[in-house]
Amino acid sequence: MTPCFMDNSPLLTIITVTFQAEKFLGRTLNSVERALSDVNHPARLEYLIIDGGSKDQTLAIAERYPFISKIISEKDKGLYDAMNKGLRLASGKYVWFLNAGDEVFDSHTLHNLLSSLETGAGVYYSDAMMVREDGTEVGLRSHFTPHTLPENLRWQDFALGMKVCHQAFIARKDIAPLYEYENLSADIDWEIECLKRAETVQFLPFTLCRYLLGGLSVKNHRRSLTDRYKVLRKHFGLIPTLFNHLRIFWRGYWFARKNGKYW
Repeated sequence: MTPCFMDNSPLLTIITVTFQAEKFLGRTLNSVERALSDVNHPARLEYLIIDGGSKDQTLAIAERYPFISKIISEKDKGLYDAMNKGLRLASGKYVWFLNAGDEVFDSHTLHNLLSSLETGAGVYYSDAMMVREDGTEVGLRSHFTPHTLPENLRWQDFALGMKVCHQAFIARKDIAPLYEYENLSADIDWEIECLKRAETVQFLPFTLCRYLLGGLSVKNHRRSLTDRYKVLRKHFGLIPTLFNHLRIFWRGYWFARKNGKYW
C-alpha cells in the first residue's frame, strides 16, 4: 500500500555527518547546489548537517550554502550516533545519507530522484561511482568490487556482506530504524532492517552518487570484519554465517588476485 503524505513537508531529507571535514565538505555541498538547479520545487528537499563539534572550517563552509535547512554541532559518540541524530531530526518522507566527500552523481540526479520517490516505495537503491580523493573515477561499485547489483533486491542478498553502497540506498523514514551506533557495520544492519520492513523495493536506473573511498570501516578494517560477522549472524544464523564467511574470503581472494585490491 502506498503511503499517503501531506504536501507541506519535504519529500526527501539529505543528511551529511561531519567532523573536521573542511577538506571534503565543499565537494559534497557543491554537488548538491548544482543538482538543485534542475529541481522545480526545492522546498521538497531538506538538508541537515550533523557535526560532531568541529574546530576547523567545517561549519564556516556549511554556512555559505543557503539550501542547508539546519546545522547541528555538538559532541557525539561517533558516526552512527550522529546519523541517529539526523534520523530523529529529519522531517522528510525519505532519508538519504551523504558523507562529507561523497557527491550527488550529476546535475540531473535530484530531479530524477524526487520524481522516482513519488511512487512511494519503502526503499530505493542504485549504483555508486567510486572515486579517489582527487575526484578521479575508479569505476561503478557493482563493476569494481565483487558486489554485483541485482535489479530485484532482497534482504537475503546481504548474506555475503554490503550488497548496496550506503550512499546509494534511500529509505522511507517511517520504516528506518536507528543505527546500532557501537557497531562499525551498522550500515549493513540498517539496510537489511529497512528491506525487511519495506513493502516494495525499487531499483533506480541511474547512478545516485559518487562515493569517496576510505570510510570508517576501511580505517578500522579488522574491527569492521568482526562487527560485520555479528550483523550477519544476527540475520542469517550461526552456521550459514560461518559458511558464508568462507565464501566471502574465497571470493575476495580470487577477486583481488584477478583485479587487485579494490578498497
